[in-house]
Amino acid sequence: MNGADKYKEILHQYWGYDDFRGIQRDIIESIGSGKDTLGLMPTGGGKSITFQVPALSMPGTCIVITPLIALMKDQVKALRDLGIKATAIFSGQSREENIIALDNCILGGYKFLYVSPERLSSDIFLTKLRHLRISFITVDEAHCICQWGYDFRPSYLQIAEIRKEKPEVPVLALTATATPKVAKDIQKQLLFRKENVIRMSFERNNLAYFIYKTDLRYNGICRILNSIPGSSIIYTRNRQNCQDLSEQLNKEGFSSTFYHAGLQNSIKDERQSKWLRGEIRIMIATNAFGMGINKPDVRTVIHMDVPDSLEEYFQEAGRAGRDGQKSYAIMVMDGKEMQSFSRRLTQRFPEKETVKKLYQNACDYLQIAVGDGLNVTREFNLEEFCRIFHFHPIMARSALTLLDKAGYIEYADAEEGNSRLKIIATRNDLYRIVNGQEESIINSLLRHYGGIFINYIYLDESLICKETGLDMETIYHVLTGMNKKGILQYIPRKKIPLVTFKMKRVETEKIILPREVYDDQRQNYADRLQAIKKYCTLETVCRSKLLLSYFGEDQTHNCGICDVCQREKAYHISEDEFHAIRQHIINQLKDGPKKAFNINTNGINQYKLRQVIDYMRAKEEITMTDQDISLT
Repeated sequence: MNGADKYKEILHQYWGYDDFRGIQRDIIESIGSGKDTLGLMPTGGGKSITFQVPALSMPGTCIVITPLIALMKDQVKALRDLGIKATAIFSGQSREENIIALDNCILGGYKFLYVSPERLSSDIFLTKLRHLRISFITVDEAHCICQWGYDFRPSYLQIAEIRKEKPEVPVLALTATATPKVAKDIQKQLLFRKENVIRMSFERNNLAYFIYKTDLRYNGICRILNSIPGSSIIYTRNRQNCQDLSEQLNKEGFSSTFYHAGLQNSIKDERQSKWLRGEIRIMIATNAFGMGINKPDVRTVIHMDVPDSLEEYFQEAGRAGRDGQKSYAIMVMDGKEMQSFSRRLTQRFPEKETVKKLYQNACDYLQIAVGDGLNVTREFNLEEFCRIFHFHPIMARSALTLLDKAGYIEYADAEEGNSRLKIIATRNDLYRIVNGQEESIINSLLRHYGGIFINYIYLDESLICKETGLDMETIYHVLTGMNKKGILQYIPRKKIPLVTFKMKRVETEKIILPREVYDDQRQNYADRLQAIKKYCTLETVCRSKLLLSYFGEDQTHNCGICDVCQREKAYHISEDEFHAIRQHIINQLKDGPKKAFNINTNGINQYKLRQVIDYMRAKEEITMTDQDISLT
């Protein structure tokens, strides 16, 4: 039996499909033959099949590295439901749980081991790795390894160390968002033995991209929701906006809820599940929502704020219409967005002197003297610090991140903190000394957390609330009461960031922000902002074509369904008319540059005039500054 038949047999046996789609088979055959492979597939392209099928045909365990714990849990459950042995290790599990999972993989008990990137550097994982028989390593969301990419995660750099430990094991990298530059860097960072990229067109024939301009964004969103039925996601950059918009829409009779990283996990899970089941129509969320979510019938993805990059926008917009039915990705703009772009650059990359000043103020605030502080960890109340030293919170957080990347400190944001708990009473004594509400909480803890008598576990109080019927305040008081009695040790969740000094405090003037940490990163961020600004403002190029060009695809035809294409149909320019307008513009500029608003339109439709001007700019026949137009 040849390889292709083997793969099709596995596909049909476990998933019931008769054949692969798109580039799935190409990727499968590439990694199946031992080649390092980068698969570029749009959101909803069926990435999981590309590693699950070949892994089942090969001896050993497939390691799957992904930052998405919810996706990890879902895929492990889905594989187990199919009778395939899979397990996962991620932050929040006990040391004992991790050891059991790894030992079972060593003994050949599992075909898939899902790992969060943060776990890769743990002593347990590195020790056990040497004894693992690995079929290949899958790196999901592989763009996260690119240091100047839009979603860089430092923990991904550890993957290269794993490769050095197992040099003979091939790597399959998968992503739905990578420019040609990013694709090249992914292969370099993952130590590909030979460049090998398999691409699937990112074109979405059923997805209509629109820029919707309105004076009042809320009214515009309501009009969209009224005119396009079906499930929807609305993205906003601000957590408070999520809640406010949801409350407004619910008052208008729409069914909505909201989701952001600051919510308890159990609340996020409950809201996500209701939306997936169709019990709630609209999910209003920050970019914390959507990765790994499989809901094929989303009809609209609406952005009420412009994202930082086309990568981010394409990823989020691509969650619409995965079932192949006509769907819409709509950016709602009120004209104030362009003013925010320069602010974003300054907030993300404050001036170097500002970063140095923050370092000095932070050291003073934390009472770290020059020459002291090595390996010292302190709670850092960002809100209080900003109030005392007059920093904008976003700018302060960005400066701390830059100092982290430069190696001076390690900054852990507040939302990473969870309550921790460990039972210190023996199992035999436990039920003798607890009663009432205490017993109810203990029963819930034992049902949900393994290894709780040996190590601290990360606790989600809202899960205990839901199961016991007790409110959050009661849970807190009962747990602190049992802490005082010596039944358990409870460290409540603190929404306070932590700063760890990775070197002794240096004098402020000696702070150095390396080029690759500041200048290169700042330029890359500015380039990404410019690209999405162009997408939002250019009204004469098919939006699908513009997106595909950004990701390295030479698209020759227009999509026919975006707002630009729809307008072009309404304002079609004949060839003769096009040449007449072009000559009119040239005649206007023969005597020298002119202010854009001084161009004599001579009764020409404004849309047609802009279309010809943009064509001439693209062909470098004319140049434009903010106000002047001139012949080149």
